[in-house]
Amino acid sequence: MQKTFSFKVSDKLKEELLEHFQDKKRDKTPQYALFQANEEDTIVTLYESNKIVFQGISSDIDYDYWKQKEYILTGKYPEEKEKKEEKKDNRDYYFTSAIGSDEVGTGDYFGPIVVTSSYVNKKDLNFLENLGVKDSKKLNDEKIIKIAPELIKNIKHKTIVLNNKDYNDNYSKDFNMNKIKAILHNKVLLELIKEDLEYDYIIVDQFAKEKTYYSYLKDSKSIAKNITFLTKAEEKNLAVAVASIISRYIFLKEIKRISNELNITIPKGASNLVDDIGKKILLEKGEKTLYNIVKLNFKNTQKIKDLL
Repeated sequence: MQKTFSFKVSDKLKEELLEHFQDKKRDKTPQYALFQANEEDTIVTLYESNKIVFQGISSDIDYDYWKQKEYILTGKYPEEKEKKEEKKDNRDYYFTSAIGSDEVGTGDYFGPIVVTSSYVNKKDLNFLENLGVKDSKKLNDEKIIKIAPELIKNIKHKTIVLNNKDYNDNYSKDFNMNKIKAILHNKVLLELIKEDLEYDYIIVDQFAKEKTYYSYLKDSKSIAKNITFLTKAEEKNLAVAVASIISRYIFLKEIKRISNELNITIPKGASNLVDDIGKKILLEKGEKTLYNIVKLNFKNTQKIKDLL
């Protein structure tokens, strides 16, 4: 099994590392890293904290080499640290070709659940970074509305929109939000996988443990396997970031459509403002209209009834 090695370098060794890897640096650097570089079959990352990490087939060789360098420069060996990847995943999911999947709308009382999977090839990274996709969590709705059409046009993707009527018809104690999300993610992933794309990973922004995720799909005829589940996946992989932006864009369009149809500005989220608008809709448009545009299992439903 591939292992990851690391140790904390002295200032003396740090200077030597910066000079040695000057011409071997990758174009992009992980957060809080001074550099990331390729050394034959090893990826070397030096962080601002002076921690150096060696990953790859020959990581043990490079680790031993620089450990000896540390001893020559300081007269002592660094404290040894050896970590297997299943304990702490230090793999680089950024500079890869991947299928990524993410959802929007699960925390919003109004509006649908939108799940998108997208395929990003390594050659797409510069295009996506220039659009601002790298910092997707920092994008406001205005920026998303601006760049999402470019993503939809240029990046292969699949999207499913679950309207709230269908959500309410299916939701139950045994068919909860996470199960619904798992089923939707599985569907969009299968749609992309069958196109025979070349990818290193299938990545899902984690909302449930792997075992639990697959348990939700036990009745599905086909299941996408070999998924990597990552927390904050949109920060680690641009395929997930693209999926997140496209899903958000479609969600915003649906919120706007509902607002226009009802001639009421529909708020996002699940705040007290949401309760006030829900009450207004219930009084003016009726229970059936509210049923079709909200997620009834949210606590907001009882709050709205209490306001009447």
